[in-house]
Amino acid sequence: MAADLSQIVKAYDVRGVVPDQWDEALAELFGAAFVRVTSATAVVTGHDMRPSSPGLSAAFARGAAGQGADVTEIGLCSTDQLYYASGALDLPGAMFTASHNPARYNGIKLCRAGAAPVGQDTGLADIRALAEEWSDTGAPRPAAAAGTVTRRDTLDDYAAHLRSLVDLTGIRPLKVVVDAGNGMGGHTVPTVLAGLPLTVVPMYFELDGTFPNHEANPLDPANLVDLQKRVREEGADLGLAFDGDADRCFVVDERGEPVSPSAVTALVAARELARNGGTGTVIHNLITSWSVPEVVRENGGTPERTRVGHSFIKAEMARTGAIFGGEHSAHYYFRDFWNADTGMLAALHVLAALGEQQGTLSALVDQYDRYAGSGEINSTVDDQAARLAAIRAAYEGREDVTLDELDGLTVSAADWWFNVRPSNTEPLLRLNAEARDEATMIRVRDEALALIRQ
Repeated sequence: MAADLSQIVKAYDVRGVVPDQWDEALAELFGAAFVRVTSATAVVTGHDMRPSSPGLSAAFARGAAGQGADVTEIGLCSTDQLYYASGALDLPGAMFTASHNPARYNGIKLCRAGAAPVGQDTGLADIRALAEEWSDTGAPRPAAAAGTVTRRDTLDDYAAHLRSLVDLTGIRPLKVVVDAGNGMGGHTVPTVLAGLPLTVVPMYFELDGTFPNHEANPLDPANLVDLQKRVREEGADLGLAFDGDADRCFVVDERGEPVSPSAVTALVAARELARNGGTGTVIHNLITSWSVPEVVRENGGTPERTRVGHSFIKAEMARTGAIFGGEHSAHYYFRDFWNADTGMLAALHVLAALGEQQGTLSALVDQYDRYAGSGEINSTVDDQAARLAAIRAAYEGREDVTLDELDGLTVSAADWWFNVRPSNTEPLLRLNAEARDEATMIRVRDEALALIRQ
């Protein structure tokens, strides 16, 4: 019986506890399978600062080279730096990271040449099947000639490419606190921001995959507390927080208040539309704020609504030729970055927008943050389908609402909306609600929660 890797091969990546669920031997099989499935003659690999990452990455390279592929190792990097290398070198790529997960986890994010994502339907299921087969029968037959493994530093080129996509020439001096969470932001931020008129106050820039200060997951408000306090203490203009692999960026204003990722999406969308002559498609998922499609239309663009998740966003980016895409989770996607997500480029846009005028960040984002939102609220339920059916039944037939099921269930009215989505991995329902005023949002949020938790 072949090994069952279903617990670690997820919808979009490989992720699990090391060495309990996977190890270097399995990483080598994944490398061989990746080359077989993609027919790659060359691949690029990179890894984060977790203690297990260098060994896993090297094992993957051995497996890939054993199948005849030449491997370019870029070593320590952020996930978007790996996407840069995949795009610039036109090579399939493998990034070793577990993003914001605890230290004992690790994983692989895979892409084809040009940073095109690899998921269950685009090769990951086949890679898993081969790795399962070989884990039972032994190592795959090696190629007639093994590939080479070479090292290459891409950090300077990555930073230069990002800087070429944002006009930073006119920004005034700013003080910015950056919380890298002991993740890869500590590696990339100094190079990307070098030479700009910025006073950077670094927090937790030491690369440490045990995360001694707080989890590298800024989506959890508890992990923003240190940054918020430091921004206020320093009298800084803004704060930036990166997750473990530094592909997501969260923004805090001069008061220490978090800036909604929807507001950042709207701000960057307006700038990208201006950069593209006031025209273009912008992708947003269905739980971003109403303000996002409004701002896109006001700036001459066409908003396109899609499901939650990077595979759906990237597919729609490619299908529509969109110039930009944003999600509530602080993933930001750019056509000129191979449709891949890069929080660092979004951060540069925020710095440029703030620095080219004299006002505060809170005043700047007011125009993009127009409604009252609940944020995402998770509820554990026994039967996701039954609870969704009960919510649908409660609103079905009402003339003042519309229902749609693009992703979970969205209930919309003239002054409010809410969406309830099931988690793919846990017995949870996720609620997001928004309204034109705080009182209405609270009422709608509580009505929906009562139905979810009934």
